[in-house]
Amino acid sequence: MTYNIRLLQVSSYCLMLVIPTVYAGVSFNPAFLAGDDNAVADLNYFASGSSLKPGSYKVDLYVNKTFIRNQSVRFEVGEKNEKDLQPVFTRKELEGLGVNVKSTHWTDDMQESDVLSLEKAMDDAHAIPDMDHLRLDLSIPQAALLNTARGYIPPEQWDQGINAFLLNYSVSGNKNYASSGEARSHFASIQPGLNIGPWRLRNNSSWSQNSNDSGSTSDWENISTTLERNVQSLEGELTIGDTSTQGTLFDSVPVRGVRLASDENMLPDSQKGFAPTIKGIAKSNAKVTIKQNGYTLYQTYVSPGAFEINDLFPTASSGDLQVSVLESDGSSSTFTVPYSTVTGLQREGHINYSFIAGRYRSASSEQSAPSLLQGTLFWGGGYGITLYGGMQYAEKFQSVSLGIGKNLGQLGAVSVDVTTAKSILADSSEHLGSSARFLYAKSLNDIGTTLNLLGYRYSTQGYYTFSDTTYKKMSGYNTPDTNKEEKDDKVDYADYYNLTYTKKGKLQVSVNQSLDSFGSLYISGTQQSYWHTDSKDNWLQAGYNTNIGDVSVGVSYSLNKYATQPNTDQVLALSFSLPLGKWLSTTGQDGRVKNNSYLSYSNSRDGEGHMTQNIGVNGTLLDDNNMNYSVQKSADNESSDAQGMISVGYRGTYNNLSVGYNNNGNNRQINYNVAGGAIVHRNGITFSQPLGDTNVLVSAPGASGTNLENNSGVKTDWRGYAVVPYASTYRLNRIALNTASLDKHVDLESNVVNVVPTKGAVVRAQFDARVGIRAIITLMKDGHPLPFGTIVTEGDSGAGGIVGDDGQVYLTGLPLKGKIRAQWGGNNTQQCSAPFNISQSEVNKSITDFTLLCQVN
Repeated sequence: MTYNIRLLQVSSYCLMLVIPTVYAGVSFNPAFLAGDDNAVADLNYFASGSSLKPGSYKVDLYVNKTFIRNQSVRFEVGEKNEKDLQPVFTRKELEGLGVNVKSTHWTDDMQESDVLSLEKAMDDAHAIPDMDHLRLDLSIPQAALLNTARGYIPPEQWDQGINAFLLNYSVSGNKNYASSGEARSHFASIQPGLNIGPWRLRNNSSWSQNSNDSGSTSDWENISTTLERNVQSLEGELTIGDTSTQGTLFDSVPVRGVRLASDENMLPDSQKGFAPTIKGIAKSNAKVTIKQNGYTLYQTYVSPGAFEINDLFPTASSGDLQVSVLESDGSSSTFTVPYSTVTGLQREGHINYSFIAGRYRSASSEQSAPSLLQGTLFWGGGYGITLYGGMQYAEKFQSVSLGIGKNLGQLGAVSVDVTTAKSILADSSEHLGSSARFLYAKSLNDIGTTLNLLGYRYSTQGYYTFSDTTYKKMSGYNTPDTNKEEKDDKVDYADYYNLTYTKKGKLQVSVNQSLDSFGSLYISGTQQSYWHTDSKDNWLQAGYNTNIGDVSVGVSYSLNKYATQPNTDQVLALSFSLPLGKWLSTTGQDGRVKNNSYLSYSNSRDGEGHMTQNIGVNGTLLDDNNMNYSVQKSADNESSDAQGMISVGYRGTYNNLSVGYNNNGNNRQINYNVAGGAIVHRNGITFSQPLGDTNVLVSAPGASGTNLENNSGVKTDWRGYAVVPYASTYRLNRIALNTASLDKHVDLESNVVNVVPTKGAVVRAQFDARVGIRAIITLMKDGHPLPFGTIVTEGDSGAGGIVGDDGQVYLTGLPLKGKIRAQWGGNNTQQCSAPFNISQSEVNKSITDFTLLCQVN
């Protein structure tokens, strides 16, 4: 059994205060404690110097000063000194700690259940228990450890999770009131899923509706359906259904088929190495919509000024993202966020692979769905060199690519590759062309410069990509069913394609510059040129951020222009943010600052001279900072009507809620958003905040209403269950219950559980909650208190403790009715029992106290 170490420690430490350590055979007479031999239990075990009994205890385990995990470890009496407890391990437990068992003294005739101390298992190894702090340090020679990377977690510790049904949902919308009439818009996204063993079935669908006085339209989209599982032996993942090709060598395209590819998340952090962050500028309270491959992935509402979105729901593909900003006055702007990185360098001997077979899948009716076979392979050779290549094969398209990458040490990293492709276009014309790409990345730590990406691609006139060959016509719009005259011209530029203007040169750059105490600069841009025209696509984002005292200051600039677009979209913005926490914030019991609030101001001006100013206050409320609010006021130089906005959001146990109201004089708008998740498992259904791809189901029956540490708004439901979303895959996740929020009749064996989930898993974090009465019981026998040091247990609940002065013992988790058993020696006459029945009047007390008469069994 695993002992309640806290109770044993408290009780045994009391004993150790009055029982000195035995030296050179000098013994201590326990009768001195009370002047009566019968008033003191048999304390020989504790008198030997031991503060804890042999058994299993949950401790924080460290190997060579590196934290491994919190786990139960078995302790036995030391061979050299009986007063010392020493940890012992099975063969499997040592393997789980990264020990090369072949280097130990384990013999073939030993059983799997046999245990050895660390000193017996291998030479020059020793254990240092610190039971005061529930910590166990193991010192193991490097030669006895497996040659694993820093942060490596053995696959044996990976948790495939439980069988469960998952549902993620998000519903948002708005209603506009204007002099011309009313308009309504609604958007819903659901992601149902099913986990059975290592298999994960997922679906992503959305529904949208727009209506006004003229009528309404609605649309349902099945964005993707996939069946996935990890393949540990190949350090990869098998995907069946709607997925995408790898985008590191060829352009990423959506495919419905089968893919087997490396999963770098299976590697430790020291062995792997980006996710797109969307930055932009809104001139007013605007709606931001993000699309990929024609599908709407994300929709939110932002305040005037610079915005940043870094919480996109995981998608099946990388590739360029189309970002649309719809302003409150009906105007819109669209820009593209390229998503490409330096071709991944591989460590020596490591292979990264991706193979896919299926049919091209696009939301545009302008494109066909040809079959595609693609494979890519990256191999890490010696001297920091990576060799890579790939092929694509379709009926009207064949392509081969070869490249080399090199880690140049202090000079950065570089890669060069050449792709040759043969294509047949919609007009049946045949083309043969090549494209060469150069990529470079470098961090100049001495001057604080990070060159995230510098890249250039040059393509000949006859070079086309696979997606080019899927078009049914040589030019047109990706959304031809929409009347162009009713569309915003800027949206048309993003939708328009013309295969006559083949891509020529593409320059990409992304730089961050730290200025130490003076702030930081960033710049990111792309320029795409075309054959047969001098026009280019240009996209640029730049900014400067700093702090002046407590005030945060930011300046940002945005430029966007498509080749067919006559005008350039430009926005320059200035923003200030002043924390009001010095005067308004408070500090909670846990020491965290709560209810922060900020005063903000922004001023933006576009290339046409349109200027917008905005001032507002935003902050958080409630003890867990899980309610947020924002009050904004804005005005522009082209309208006499100022615009006001107020919004409130709440992150609860079962969902996230937000509502907002805008008023600019002529128009009023109400918007809302409700998002949440649910997991159906063998113990019922648990509702939660929006789920991540990988989640943790907290199971603590009896501990209802308990907060989860570092998870705002997350607490256990009435049954003691909760969901921690967005767990890190193949990494140690620390799940902790906040003991300060426990009910007065609930105690935990341990408030921390560590889990290592595989991708897409729902792993269970099981907590042992002891529910019952806390009581100080005075035990009497024959008119006298039970002897000091008597061991006391309660049969049904398993509660236990050690009697202190005056026959008193502190027990937790007691039922209302039960029986106390006490033992202070080895004889039958040195044990007794006492039934108890706690009245309802005592239940509401934090700690109750009563006296029991103990009878010899």
